[in-house]
Formats: sequence, structure tokens, C-alpha cells
Amino acid sequence: MRLALLAALVGSTAAPAAASQPAPAAAQAPAAAFDAKAAEKAVTELASALEENFVFPDAGKRYAATLRANLAAGAYASFATPDAFAAKVTADLQAVHKDGHLRLRPMTAEMRERRGSPGPGGPARQEKSAVSRSGWLADGVAYIDFAGFPGNEPTRAEVTSFLAAHRDAKTLIIDARHNGGGGLDEMNLIFREIFPSETTLVTMDIRQAVEEKHGTPFGDDPTMRKVSGPATIIRREHVVFPAATQGPLATAKVYLLTSSKTFSAAEHLSLALKRTGRATLVGETTGGGAHFGGMVPMGDDYIAFIPVGRTFDATTGNSWEGTGVAPHVSVPADQALARALELAGVKVDAATALAKLGPVRTSAR
Repeated sequence: MRLALLAALVGSTAAPAAASQPAPAAAQAPAAAFDAKAAEKAVTELASALEENFVFPDAGKRYAATLRANLAAGAYASFATPDAFAAKVTADLQAVHKDGHLRLRPMTAEMRERRGSPGPGGPARQEKSAVSRSGWLADGVAYIDFAGFPGNEPTRAEVTSFLAAHRDAKTLIIDARHNGGGGLDEMNLIFREIFPSETTLVTMDIRQAVEEKHGTPFGDDPTMRKVSGPATIIRREHVVFPAATQGPLATAKVYLLTSSKTFSAAEHLSLALKRTGRATLVGETTGGGAHFGGMVPMGDDYIAFIPVGRTFDATTGNSWEGTGVAPHVSVPADQALARALELAGVKVDAATALAKLGPVRTSAR
């Protein structure tokens, strides 16, 4: 799950806020050649950021020690490209302690432009809804497909409209097979309509030092309720507060479609629906990234995702980091919709039903 910590961890004045964009997709490296000085600066800052902010303090110290030792030994002095250097650093970190989000990458031209522009959001860019397709698949069967959870106004507005137009559905199918993550806004809109009573979903821990220094990444979100936790950790429960007026969606059958590409915040959705018994998960085990944080510039030429917190099942104490969330019904991802319709007792061809909704729309990823 991506939080807008961004450069706050390395001295920027940008304030953390609730997640508003999914983790960016892989992008081309900048055209610039490898620069040993820039690499040294990036590794130095990355070591400090991990030592001070990584979700598990002991692992953060081990990351930092490895980076500093490798730097002193000249292991990061010569590479063919910035991509090759970033891949080596990432591999070194994963060898110390595996984390599905943690990685170093070259900063793209767009990232540089956004970082250098005035204002917290960088240059204005067109925002699109991350809802790929939605509508009725059959009588009483509502369907919505998310490419991500960006938390932007177009996506929130479309989800709100969808829920209003399909509030009488007897079956709701949520497609997260290509959802790479984001924040909580979209799922919170759905939760308040499908849970008939106040329900604790999952638990989220964040390093106390990070929050005390940079502020809460969740803003004033009332669904994030503070509870007692371990020393050095601020713990919250993600809670559903049902809508004042609910329709049949509150008792509808719910199916969540998953794949190995279902990641981060989409896995948060998966665990929340699975552990509460509110949905049947159909498809593949999800990607396995349970630690949340933000993209942080490292020097002038690189950027890293720094995980500062984790999401887990309070009953078992386990998260899905490295393992993913297993579905109730395991089938290849491309067969998940057909299987969900079969489980719901709906006799309709999945491909034909989808085709009636129109083509997949380009989203705000």
C-alpha cells in the first residue's frame, strides 16, 4: 500500500497524507549514464532512511549495515546503467530481508519534473477513474473491475455512482485481478455498503518514530481507530462504519476475484473480506506485499519505496507479506469470473457478459 510519505522521510517539507496513488508501474530508466557519485549519494541516503524508518527496526539496521559495507568495499562503483546499479542494490537488500515493496529504481524524467515543480502535487496532470469496467452482468449481479485504488475524485465519484445504481444487487463481484494497490478510499466506500454492522477488518502498525516526525499518513480518516500496541509502534484497526441507509448490498453475496498480480492495497481488501467472512475469494493467491509506505527520493537520480508499516490479521498475528492471500476457491485467474458466476448460481457466459459492458477503459495508473 502506497502512502504519500514521499520525500518527507529525507527532509522535504511535504506532509504525509492518506494514500492517493497506486504504486507506480515500472518505467524506463533515464537516459543519463551511470554516475558513481550519484550512486554513492543514493546508497548513503537509502541506508539512513531504512535504518530510521523501516517497519522492522532490526531489519532496517541490517539493511543499513549491508549497504554501508558494500559501499565501502566499492561494490557500487561501476555499472553499465543506472538500472543495473538499482537492480543490484535491490537484490542486496532482498538478500538481507525479503520485502515485496522495497526496491531502488532510477528516477524518471516525469518524477524529476514532479519533484522540481512548486506545490505538493507537482505539475497538474489529468486524473482518470481507475474503474476499468462496471455494470450488470446478469439480473441482480453487479460487477466492478478496479485497475488500482488511486483515491482520486474521478474514481471515488464512479464508485459512489456504481453503488447507488446497483444497490439492489443480490450478488456483487469485485474484480481485483489487475489491481496493483493504492489506498483505502475506494474500498471504504464499498465496505460501508456491504457490511451491515460495525466490523473490525484488519490491523495496521506503523513505526512510532516515523509518525511522530512526519505526522499520520492516514489523516483524519475515522475508519482508522487507534488501539494499544507494542512499544515503538502506533497501532490502528481498520473499521467499517455502515452507511446510515443501506440497501440489499448489505446482505448480498460478494465474490472477490484475485490473481498473482493482485497486490498491496488490493491484498488489504482481500484479507479484510476473507477474515471477516464477507466475501468468497476466487482465483489465485495474491502477490504478497503487506508492508505500506511511500516513494522517497534518494539523492538526485534515484527513488526508493520505503515500507514503514504493516497490515495483518490481529487474530493470527500474520500478514500476507511474501505469501499472499490464498483464495477460498483456487482457479487460474482467467477462469475466476466464470467460476464466481457458477458459485452464485448464475447461468451466463462470463465472456459474453463482460463484452456487453464494453471494452476495458484506460485508467489513472
